[in-house]
Amino acid sequence: MKNQPFLKRMGFALQGIAAAFRTESSFRLQCLATLMVISVLAWYKPAMVWWALLLLNCGLVLGAELFNTALEQMIDHLHPSLHPSIKIAKDCAAGSVLILSATAAGVFIAFLIDVVAV
Repeated sequence: MKNQPFLKRMGFALQGIAAAFRTESSFRLQCLATLMVISVLAWYKPAMVWWALLLLNCGLVLGAELFNTALEQMIDHLHPSLHPSIKIAKDCAAGSVLILSATAAGVFIAFLIDVVAV
């Protein structure tokens, strides 16, 4: 699969996103949250720095969830039984999504405070 044409690689990436959307309720919820953030940004029309910060955070959360999904799928396929090391790996991946989500929420709250204060 190495050295495939760009459009073919893009197709693989889109298939991965679609698979995560179909199978992961967390990913669907995060996509909905991203749409809500974009809607709020479009409504308030803040400075571009807020667009950059909030969209960057949304992208990081969605990307982390895709990595988490990929890791879980691979681990569950290769080693379906529960093992303490596998639990740690899966929990750490989920923890990374949680940390990025909390950070994104904090940036969004800062944005709302800034917008309401103006």
